[in-house]
Amino acid sequence: MTQMYHQADANPSLLEGKTIAVLGYGSQGRGQSLNLRDSGANVVIGLRPGGASWQQAEQEGWQPVGFADAVKDADVVMMLTPDMVQGEIYQEFVAPNIKPGAMLMFSHGFNILYDLIKPAANIDVTMVAPKGPGFLVRTEYEKGAGVPCLMAVHQDASGEAHAKALAYADAIGGTRGGVLTTNFKEETETDLFGEQAVLCGGAVSLVQKGWETLVEAGYQPELAYFECLHELKLIVDLLYEGGVSRMHQFVSDTAAYGAVTRGPRVVNDEAKAEMQRVLAEIQSGQFAREWIAEHQSGSHNYRRWQQQDCQHPIENVGAELRSRMSWLKREE
Repeated sequence: MTQMYHQADANPSLLEGKTIAVLGYGSQGRGQSLNLRDSGANVVIGLRPGGASWQQAEQEGWQPVGFADAVKDADVVMMLTPDMVQGEIYQEFVAPNIKPGAMLMFSHGFNILYDLIKPAANIDVTMVAPKGPGFLVRTEYEKGAGVPCLMAVHQDASGEAHAKALAYADAIGGTRGGVLTTNFKEETETDLFGEQAVLCGGAVSLVQKGWETLVEAGYQPELAYFECLHELKLIVDLLYEGGVSRMHQFVSDTAAYGAVTRGPRVVNDEAKAEMQRVLAEIQSGQFAREWIAEHQSGSHNYRRWQQQDCQHPIENVGAELRSRMSWLKREE
């Protein structure tokens, strides 16, 4: 079994006296930076001057600087800007300024796996990837818990890359939830597949098609929303807490019988075969090439497809129903 690390395995002293530059203050940038600061690390936030993230960082007690200034004195540089701009930021600001012997870090292996970033040989290159969004990384840390993380070493110039990456994972709370070792290829390909086939692509398409089926059969759109989207959280929570067994324990026998007899008819071998094709496109680099080309051409198709997704009729119904659910209001 792959090694899993916990708090007792980490050596926090490896970060003592070190400067950590976190580039980006989005979901992961914010969550990881605040956790690092609360763990006693010396953190510098690197951003493009004048943006909304800069203002937010200042409001939360940081004194952000430009990317180059953040990098030049840093012992650790964590890249948490969006995937498709990391290569440009690395070439312009990181490569000319990063110190020999420093550690370059990522929370996703996309840019390394697909050669958008080619680090110098004299630095460590590692990854600590929390398996949850940045707000959860933060809130779990504040509760004394932690989001599990994946950890990988792509390049070990110092001989201490593994230990230093584990110390970083510990400082953001990852060792509280457990740190699983992997490599950049495995993390990237499984992450992309999960997003596309199950979590973001597959789940949303399943919800939309289920809602359409009920509405087209004459049922109330609001009722269809509750059955196909709202109640999904209840099932996901059960799966999250204890797997399929816990779901079967807490749903009715009628629901469980329908699940085991009808579920495989909807998500069937044909769907699995399509999932295998999706995975093959990821493994071959086809998806990466397509996404890189889309970004370089201005992302017009992407924005149009995203807008279509967000304008599905279920969105109007859901917005109206959710506006009456006061418990859903959460400050980001």
